[in-house]
Amino acid sequence: MQAFAPVVDRIFLMAYDEHEVGGAAGPIASQAWFEQSVARAAHGLPRSKVVVAIGSYAYNWHDHTGEPLAIDEAWETARESSAMPVFDRASGNTGFAYQENGSRHEVWMLDAASAYNQLRFLARSGLDGVAVWRLGSEDPGLWSIFGRSHRTLPPASVIEKIPAGTDVDIDGSGEILKIAGVPVQGVRRVQTNKDGAITNVVFETLPSPYIVARTGYKPGLVALTFDDGPDPTWTPKVLDILKEKKVPGTFFIVGENALTQRPLLERMVREGHEIGSHTYTHPNLAGASLAETTFQLNTTQRLFQAFTGHSLRLFRAPYFGDAEPTTADEIDPALQAQDRGYISVGLHVDPGDWKRPGVQNIIDSTVAQVTDPTAKCDPTNPEPQCSRNIVLLHDAGGDRSQTVEALPQIIDQLRARGYTFVPVSTLAGIPRDVVMPKLSASDQAAAATDLFIFSALGAIVIGLGWIFFLAITIGIARAVILSALALIQARRESRTIFPEIDPTRFVTVMIPAFNEELVIERAVRGVLASTDVRVEVIVIDDGSSDETSEVVASAFAQDPRVKLLTLENGGKARALNHALALATGEIVIALDADTQFEPTTIARLARWFADPKIGAVAGNAKVGNRVNLLTKFQAVEYITAQNLERRALARLDAMTVVPGAVGAWRLAAIQQVGGYPDDTLAEDQDLTIAIQRAGWKVTYDQYAIAWTESPETVKGLAKQRFRWAFGTLQCLWKHGIIIATGKPRGLARVGLPQAILFQIVFAAISPIIDLALIVSFVTTYLAVQAHGWAQTQHDVEKMLIYWLVFTAIDLLAATVAFALERRENWRLLWLLIPQRIGYRQIMYYVVIKAIAQALRGPRVGWGKLVRTGRVQAG
Repeated sequence: MQAFAPVVDRIFLMAYDEHEVGGAAGPIASQAWFEQSVARAAHGLPRSKVVVAIGSYAYNWHDHTGEPLAIDEAWETARESSAMPVFDRASGNTGFAYQENGSRHEVWMLDAASAYNQLRFLARSGLDGVAVWRLGSEDPGLWSIFGRSHRTLPPASVIEKIPAGTDVDIDGSGEILKIAGVPVQGVRRVQTNKDGAITNVVFETLPSPYIVARTGYKPGLVALTFDDGPDPTWTPKVLDILKEKKVPGTFFIVGENALTQRPLLERMVREGHEIGSHTYTHPNLAGASLAETTFQLNTTQRLFQAFTGHSLRLFRAPYFGDAEPTTADEIDPALQAQDRGYISVGLHVDPGDWKRPGVQNIIDSTVAQVTDPTAKCDPTNPEPQCSRNIVLLHDAGGDRSQTVEALPQIIDQLRARGYTFVPVSTLAGIPRDVVMPKLSASDQAAAATDLFIFSALGAIVIGLGWIFFLAITIGIARAVILSALALIQARRESRTIFPEIDPTRFVTVMIPAFNEELVIERAVRGVLASTDVRVEVIVIDDGSSDETSEVVASAFAQDPRVKLLTLENGGKARALNHALALATGEIVIALDADTQFEPTTIARLARWFADPKIGAVAGNAKVGNRVNLLTKFQAVEYITAQNLERRALARLDAMTVVPGAVGAWRLAAIQQVGGYPDDTLAEDQDLTIAIQRAGWKVTYDQYAIAWTESPETVKGLAKQRFRWAFGTLQCLWKHGIIIATGKPRGLARVGLPQAILFQIVFAAISPIIDLALIVSFVTTYLAVQAHGWAQTQHDVEKMLIYWLVFTAIDLLAATVAFALERRENWRLLWLLIPQRIGYRQIMYYVVIKAIAQALRGPRVGWGKLVRTGRVQAG
């Protein structure tokens, strides 16, 4: 030893095995032997390099040999043989003896008591380095005297309470499980001398772990069990096979899957199959609270009772992979279910069909595990794990086509080998009426209420599913149709000879203004700069509290083309109607003060009025203040939604709105319908519909471009869009008779129905769709975390395909819209995808708010946008 000391970092002294398994029985390390061995070995060695390894394990000697045991195994052996360990005062070790099958067994152990005395000796000897042999087999009480939390030796009494330990005692053969015992803390009383050394230990109670009793081992019988269903696609196919083969099955259902599959549950019961609970949402119950476990069990139970008139007694916890529970996490759910009257069903045959390893692999693995081709099990004296009566398959939770294809061959091959198929109740030795008892009369009355609740919930789930499907389908169809119509219209425009621009045509431009001093001068100058047309400008100051009138009067006092009309505040429609009385042009334009026309815009709008049937022309509105992400989102919306839609609807004579930002009107058409309406917030939409009802046509000119100022804050955007949404509701209500009469045809068949469907209904249910999508992502993520990629790959791929198809079509429609626009910034196109997050939710919010406001009935103010004057044309 001394020769090694200079060349090594540490020297480990293994101070145990005074008596080894190959020799005579005796103390493993008596105190006197330990002290002498350590003193002799450590003599002359540097104390800092010595590490003394103390033992904490047991030996069981019998029949001239011995075998090592962990301490908890030794205690279990003592408990089973009705022997109590005794502290041997002479050696300081603990032991006991018992008889089994005519053989005498003598067990000695090094436990916390022997370790305490050994540590006392080492402390007195100045040896601070200590190791333990063997970790995992030690007395758990050892950690109450040894470790980082105990720099000095505590009183010996700290070892008196013995933790129950974490091992599981599994007895019997079979896959039907009963928790026969729960952990019990052990108690030992310690006596010490005046120096503090332990002189005696008296065991009052030995610690006990979980005890699991297994039954159900019956050679030659096989029970086919199916987890995670019912599934509307795969469960009927499984049932068809079982019916054809005349084989009973046992289905462990997930409550939320069964919520919408009452006919499948009834079919299972009717065709003689057994049904057990697999919880309601398939969570991992390891570590779950009592309340959560109770919910999972009770909800599925009450659903099954309501739908079938029977109760559930069989239970299999999710992620309970076999019949060998080894931890409290695996046992606790089974125990909680057992306390509620359930019978836990494990398994030993798992071909892993949920991983979709291939049909032949599922068949071969199942048959091999059932038949034991390697002859590891002796039927006359089987090992506990050799009870291979229960097969785990899955009828839901993903693509189960491989399971369905493998099932008939599994049945045929096992039958050919002499196996008989039975339900789980046969293995458990109880009648089917016990595992699925009928409800009593009083319980049936209670179940009637549950039936209504679960039926309603099921209908809601089905309804939401259809809403989601229809919304996605209609959304895709709308994008495709609008794109197609817009392309057709563009093609027609390319072959159309546009009306010639008449420079002599006279147009009256009306600019209603309320507190517009920042932008009014630029707006007027922009109109006066128009080319190829004669214009007059009427500025209507609708009771502004700022310098709007003063700015106009000062800037254009010498220009006869500009008139200023100052009114008390009365609203936009009233202001425009006052201006109509002063208008001298055949054509009028109501221009928002925040909007800038390009020089040719008015001339291009005016040229269409050469056709006497035209009552109004809509121009192409673009966002001119693309100064932040919000306004850029609006720019994308104008291009891909409003303008594309306007172009497509023009092809069908179904335009519902000539935008206030850029539109021209025939004065006679406005006068015919009584001027600008003042009973709706969307006066431009109201007027557009009204003149069409009066027989006038409306068209669209994409080359008549106006640059408008959009809200730069979320609050401003919500305020503006609420006004639009509420005004649309008012217009649809006011002009709803169009749909009933069918005239005008374009509005009746396309314009108003699509406005109702997409601007109102679709926007109102879109939050549900978004929520469903979020829930789908979350549940898919949790499923991948819980089940792994192999089991959930199909679901992820299917969801990804749906999302990619929808997004691709949306992008395609947006690409068409951008392609049809002139001089547009294509870099904005990428914003279409992030626009779905946050921005569109604002649109949904304002529509829902508008619907709620409309139902309440009070009038809503105009909600004017605060101007910034940051519009840039081009």
